[in-house]
Amino acid sequence: MPNIKVAFLDRYHPNIYDTIRRSLPNGWVPQFTESREIKDQTAALAGAQLLFVMAAPVTPEILSIVKDVRFIQKLGAGVDRIDLKICAERGIAVAKLAGCNAIPVAEHTLLLILATLRRLVVIDRETRQGKWSKEDSRGVNRQLHGKRVGLIGLGAIGKELVKLLRGFECDIVYYDPVVLPVEMEQKLGVHRLPLDELLATSDIVSLHLPLLPETANLMSKERIDQMKPGAVLINCARGGLIDDAALAVALTEGRLFGAGIDAFSKEPPVGSPLLGLEQTVVTPHLAGATIDNFKSVIDAAVRNAIQYMEEGKLPPADVVFLPQPQETKTNAG
Repeated sequence: MPNIKVAFLDRYHPNIYDTIRRSLPNGWVPQFTESREIKDQTAALAGAQLLFVMAAPVTPEILSIVKDVRFIQKLGAGVDRIDLKICAERGIAVAKLAGCNAIPVAEHTLLLILATLRRLVVIDRETRQGKWSKEDSRGVNRQLHGKRVGLIGLGAIGKELVKLLRGFECDIVYYDPVVLPVEMEQKLGVHRLPLDELLATSDIVSLHLPLLPETANLMSKERIDQMKPGAVLINCARGGLIDDAALAVALTEGRLFGAGIDAFSKEPPVGSPLLGLEQTVVTPHLAGATIDNFKSVIDAAVRNAIQYMEEGKLPPADVVFLPQPQETKTNAG
């Protein structure tokens, strides 16, 4: 399948560009943007049949430029930055990669849990400054072993996190609109609770759900106030799930012990009240970002693109929008 041009609207580390070039089939030409400026993104889109995106928004402005693209592949699971309404109107297929980042995101979630409980950022800074705060820390720091961990959302990432938490002998509970079969709950060693009970009884609450109209601001002031006193809140999912201002107040007042945040309502989170607090451990929405995992991500994206171009189909779990055959024909001209 030669002469396929693939547009990339994100900027990457040099190692990732190399991985992309090595992973694309013979005859496929990657077209990288030089910056996030619209003129450079326009150049990257010129003549492209495929668009692969990681974090770059696919806005109405971008879609107004698109002429030949008939397939958009999100290099991840969240598609809230893609204007799906316009894609549907234009007959442009959209796919995600369900579970592709599950292992690195689960690992990063565990990292934030442990770093928050042990106040790693504060201790690292103080140690570099010459302060030896061993005994001070003994009166404050916490361990993960034996704690109740409440997972809100138990998809691929949540299931991977459960595997990692087993070694800490945690009591793992979950809330998800989709109730797992009893056999699966027993296999994973989890049990389902109503959301209010999960919040009130969990020592650590971790979010693992997409940003949708029904999940936006899920962790509102009211729900943050429901959390167990001294609990920890972790978000390696999507920004917009948490009322950041309400969380900052709860941390400042000492009602919560800490928070590990990888996704913010505004990114970059310039001016966020969470950035100035010692009770937070923050990272720049990189939970799934490992070079080890990216090869499998780009390979899965290529497989989806080939299947769609050859058969008009996609793996069911990856379908976001799949146009009817006549829509595809019209869009392709």
